Amino acid sequence: MPESRFINRELSWLEFNHRVLALAEDEALPLLERLKFLAIFTENLDEFFQIRVSGLREQVEAGVVTAQSPDGLNPSEQLRAIRERCLQLVERVDHAMESLLPQLDKASIRIVDLEGMSDEDLAFLRQTFTERMFPVLTPLSVDPAHPFPYISNLSLNLAAVVHDPVTGLERFARVKVPPLLPRFVEMPDGERFVPVEAVIAAHLEDLFPGMELESRHAFRVTRDADVEVEEDEAEDLLSAIETVLRRRRRAAEPVRLEVGHTMPPEVLELLLRELDLGPDDVYVSRTLLDLGGLWSLVALDRRDLKEDPWTPVTQPRLVVEHGDLDMFGVLREGDVLVHHPYDSFATSVEAFLQQAARDPAVLAIKQTLYRTSAQESAIIRALIRAAEAGKQVVALVELKARFDEEANITYARALEEAGVHVAYGVVGLKTHAKASLVVRRESSGIRRYAHVGTGNYNATTAKIYEDVGLLTADPEIGADLTDLFNLLTGYSRQHGYRRLLVAPDDLRPELLKLIGREARSGGKIVLKLNSLADADLIDALYEASQAGADIDLIVRGICCLRPGVPGVSNRIHVRSLVGRYLEHSRIFRFGRRGTGYDHFIGSADLMPRNLDRRVESVIPVADPGLKLRLDRVLKVLLSDDVLAWTLRADGTWRKVPTRKGINAQVRLQELALERAGARR
Repeated sequence: MPESRFINRELSWLEFNHRVLALAEDEALPLLERLKFLAIFTENLDEFFQIRVSGLREQVEAGVVTAQSPDGLNPSEQLRAIRERCLQLVERVDHAMESLLPQLDKASIRIVDLEGMSDEDLAFLRQTFTERMFPVLTPLSVDPAHPFPYISNLSLNLAAVVHDPVTGLERFARVKVPPLLPRFVEMPDGERFVPVEAVIAAHLEDLFPGMELESRHAFRVTRDADVEVEEDEAEDLLSAIETVLRRRRRAAEPVRLEVGHTMPPEVLELLLRELDLGPDDVYVSRTLLDLGGLWSLVALDRRDLKEDPWTPVTQPRLVVEHGDLDMFGVLREGDVLVHHPYDSFATSVEAFLQQAARDPAVLAIKQTLYRTSAQESAIIRALIRAAEAGKQVVALVELKARFDEEANITYARALEEAGVHVAYGVVGLKTHAKASLVVRRESSGIRRYAHVGTGNYNATTAKIYEDVGLLTADPEIGADLTDLFNLLTGYSRQHGYRRLLVAPDDLRPELLKLIGREARSGGKIVLKLNSLADADLIDALYEASQAGADIDLIVRGICCLRPGVPGVSNRIHVRSLVGRYLEHSRIFRFGRRGTGYDHFIGSADLMPRNLDRRVESVIPVADPGLKLRLDRVLKVLLSDDVLAWTLRADGTWRKVPTRKGINAQVRLQELALERAGARR
């Protein structure tokens, strides 16, 4: 058995991001797809430093020296291990970018600097700088009258060393690249793209007339971005969140400094001193900083350099030959399972809420909102229309959804202005459940319709996140959701539901019970997750394996379980799929077909935060046909040998050798088309 029976959470996440980076290195993928994965990798790593690394640094500064994670590493040991792995990954990023540049060049997408440009090109850049950049730039000097300026989180900056020919003094100045400027300046030929910092650096003399520029170098600072609110002491949670956001923008501690390889030691020393960082907080790049800005190149209209576009299909049962779809009539006939992005979000979930908004028989709509696309989203519009029509509309808005706090505040206010009853959930818990409830008056009495899913009510991410959801008229599910919304919006000590499994009260014990049921010879467990980090559930899976159960885990991101350890987990197999779509659904299957088996889908990963500190909803799928469809999805995912990686006992991941050439995401697209074709 390895030294610890658990893999470190932070290092496991870094291995997930390594799998993302591997897609940027995959020469079988179109060029702009590879560039996209470089951008995703960069943004993922930014968030990791803002949240996870900053949290570990706080523990170290607070004097925590004992192990705080199940794997036995204390905060300082984790930071050292993270540093070592991140240095390796940054080197891989540099190599990937260096290998992509000549290939992009051949495809007439050239990232260039000003060296060797013609007079005409330089004149174009001079005009661009003068008209579009110079008016919004602000040089901030550092001298006895000007303290070192605040460097905002994730901003791209130029460090300039300026020499005064009159006094002979050298001064440091910082020039921020305003985020409103495009990351690249497109040249008139439409083929060459100049990094914005290179254009500004070439014209810095305009900002310091009469001075001599000794050097100019790009740098980037990452700061702590976690939001902590004392909810028990906050009379107004919305105002408290706004206050914390303002504080985060101005007072968050630096955690990382990124610089180019040409940064002079004396400038680097000054930055480290003023930012109160050490040498181990510096990451040096040979290529561009802020590769998240590559999204602007990914957005180029070059379909020859991208995957073929996918148009989601409409679920066969939601297709009507003539007239308008009666979603409620369809659901009275039976449940509908939707699988995005293969099934259309617009013709299923959005259509459900839009019909509810305009149907005069609908009395109430209750909705959780964790992340949504924008105030203008179809779902937000539907809720507003319903409220304006006099329906009782309740929106549970999670203000603490990380990095979406400001957007959530904006649309929460828009909903309130329209007459929607907006609530912010239970004190001390994030509401992560994905649920909609529609209450309708019918000839037989009041009837409830519902949607419970694994993904956010977000039309944008529904095109790139893989998620499942159940639309149902099941009376017990409707009653359970009524109880759940009463818990979220009022005062309730609800414990126990008819069909739903709800965290933080019921989900953990019920999952342990289901795992325990399969802890026997012939037992079978298949779990599809984003993350697996809960020590109690991992131990339960170890015990089930030792008792003879076969366990397949499909874990996209963090996995702290060690599979394949003799006598401990040798019957557990772990795989991860990373591809065009973000595998986001949670599907739990316990038992084997023919011997009684249960399927569940829901919002919860198997992590302490999901099971203990969030409101999550997991719903059983009872319809035999829909259970078979989930079985088919799981079978495809377990057969993949193009996108899949497998986890080994030592915590390393190995790419599955491609033999049959099964790309699960392509196959699921094909199955969606087959279903649509069968309906026609």
